Amino acid sequence: MRDRLLSYFPRGTDTIHRSTWLFFAGLWTQSWLAALWENHWIWLLAVPVAFILYLSILDFRIIFFLLLGSIPLSTEMVLENGLGTDLPTEPLIIGLMLVGWSYFLLHFPKFGGAFLSHPVTLLLLLHLAWTLVTTLHSRDMVVSLKFLLAKGWYLSTFYFLAAYLLRPAGQIRIMVWVLIVPALLSIGIIWIRHATFNFSFEDIRRVLHPFQRNHVNYAAMLSLLLPWVLYLRGSLNRGSRLRALWWALVVVWLAAILLSYTRAAYLAILLAAFAALLLRIRWFLPVVYLTLGLTVAVIAGLSRKNSYLDLAPNYDRTISHTQFDDLMDATVKMEDISTMERLYRWVAGAHMSVAEPWLGFGPGTFTRYYKPFTVSGFRTYVSDNEEKSGIHSYFLMVLVEQGFPGLFIFLLFILAVLHTGQRIISRKRNSPTAMAATASFIVILVFLSINDLVETDKIGSFFFLCAALLVHTDLLEMGKSPEGPNDTRTEEESEGDSQVTQ
Repeated sequence: MRDRLLSYFPRGTDTIHRSTWLFFAGLWTQSWLAALWENHWIWLLAVPVAFILYLSILDFRIIFFLLLGSIPLSTEMVLENGLGTDLPTEPLIIGLMLVGWSYFLLHFPKFGGAFLSHPVTLLLLLHLAWTLVTTLHSRDMVVSLKFLLAKGWYLSTFYFLAAYLLRPAGQIRIMVWVLIVPALLSIGIIWIRHATFNFSFEDIRRVLHPFQRNHVNYAAMLSLLLPWVLYLRGSLNRGSRLRALWWALVVVWLAAILLSYTRAAYLAILLAAFAALLLRIRWFLPVVYLTLGLTVAVIAGLSRKNSYLDLAPNYDRTISHTQFDDLMDATVKMEDISTMERLYRWVAGAHMSVAEPWLGFGPGTFTRYYKPFTVSGFRTYVSDNEEKSGIHSYFLMVLVEQGFPGLFIFLLFILAVLHTGQRIISRKRNSPTAMAATASFIVILVFLSINDLVETDKIGSFFFLCAALLVHTDLLEMGKSPEGPNDTRTEEESEGDSQVTQ
């Protein structure tokens, strides 16, 4: 019987491969029968889970690209026990972490130390270590432990594993297309839904499910991917039909960002474009340090004699808006409810940082402990916070939950990443990977200033991914071999091999 089944495969097909496909066909049949018999359709997951495990053994790079492609289409689910997860991304992230670390342990002798000894890597590991320290000191260790585990598998998969798998420039182009095509699909579906509401600002929140939690996450993902959309231009010849399609892609991408009605996205794109100019003329880092100094000065000024109390909103006039023009006007007048609710929580966060300046309250605990530290003068209509959202500033969140040392380490990591990007671009003007990764990283930083997004699959994954690509490119340009087998050609040579002609 088995020989007869195998005879239906083309001649020359490897016997092991034919047996493998027969196994999956049998498993598919069994899972359907089990689902019908038990009336539990979860049995149908047996085949995709088994197939993913098989691919992991065969070549886990395939699973990594599957993970990247699923990010734009992933959905957030709340489980019966109250915990939330992103499907299918989070199980894939955890699985790849386990597979990746197993591979590294088995093949450790052939890995060098250039990547691990890079300043960015060392600071990232220090950040993780301090997160562990503050977890052990946390006021709610269970919540903090979950936060630590999430950071661990994001860092493992999107920093260490990504740096290993995305070495040649060709792999990076595959990564970009794997991300852009599903993102375009989500844009198309969202536009079709949004068109039924005449693309109104008030109804943007209705049309994002199941792909996005809210319009800020949607806009953040599109904005951070925009530099990678522009990155594709280098692999297309002038005058080719694909170059014309690329221009159409850019127009669609910008239109999608515009129709997301997200102020942070508009600001992030403008700042990233300005930063790209500064990177080329080597003024970027001085401007970064000047901005950091001005931020510290403003905070110190607001803290003096409680001057921050002058920013307290008018409770009756700080409301939600249904028209985007009204929202922009209210933002300028400091009467927008989302902006002022952020200020309400930031003030509470500042008071919390004074109460626990060294070790903080513990990772992931802000929402549980901030209410006693709030100032009633900043209260808004949504201050009850029924959805239990966070502080809306990742930098301030790190300060509150991990103390001043935690914020200092995190800022050092960010500065090290930006220094690496500037160093590569200064050394070699034509480095599309470095420019795209640095610009994307800057977009993420803008969003992090007013949101808590690192531990989310749509944004946090790229935060570590961009850092990993910059470190790898830096090592390659310095003539140091990153870990594992790699493409020893320069980025310029790799780009030349992939020119598309029409």
